[in-house]
This record gives sequence, structure tokens and C-alpha cells, in this order.
Amino acid sequence: MRRKHHDLRLWQEAMSLVKDIYRVTGDFPREETYALTSQMRRAAISIPSNIAEGAGRTGVREFLQFLSITRGSLSELETQVILAQDLGYLKDNRPLLEKIDGIFGLIGGLMNSLQQRLEK
Repeated sequence: MRRKHHDLRLWQEAMSLVKDIYRVTGDFPREETYALTSQMRRAAISIPSNIAEGAGRTGVREFLQFLSITRGSLSELETQVILAQDLGYLKDNRPLLEKIDGIFGLIGGLMNSLQQRLEK
């Protein structure tokens, strides 16, 4: 079964980011399992989840609200990626930060498009 959010490049990129986060956090120290590892995974998972939930709603305003929440989760994850590098858990966080930056841009573009639809 295919849902409309499956066709959104934003959702596809967010799903890819979740997989990346799972891969890199798998190498984190064991003592971080219930701390930074868990926090990063939960923040990452919430990104495509909120996109899907917002797309599944009936109203544009609701979708915009969920995209705003998505942006917050993405900001949270960005902070955690920077912290993970500062703690020495990541060798090079640039690929993740570039992907996060791209997703920020996609969120902004979709929000602008939805906002224009509301103004018509």
C-alpha cells in the first residue's frame, strides 16, 4: 500500500537519514546506549514520522504544524550530531550535517508551498 508521503522527497531523505543515524550510533560506546544513542535515534525517527503524520492529516494547517515539529526534531538531531563529534564518537560529522541541511531546505520549501496554498 502506497501513501502520499511515500512520494515526498522530503520523507525519502528523512528515511535515509534515520538509517544513517542507526549505522553511526551502532559504533558508539556501550555506556551511551540509553543516553546519546537512544536520543539520536528517537529524534531521527520522529522526523519522517511527523512528515507522514502531517501528510496523512486532512488540512494544510495541520500539515504545516507537523512540519514545524519536524524542523524542531531535526534541530535537536543536528545538535546531537555535533555533540557526538565533540565527544569523539564520530570521526567526521560533515556528511550527516550536509544531509540535515538538505532536509532543512526541503522542509522550508514544502512549508512555503503549503503556506502559498493557504493564501490563495
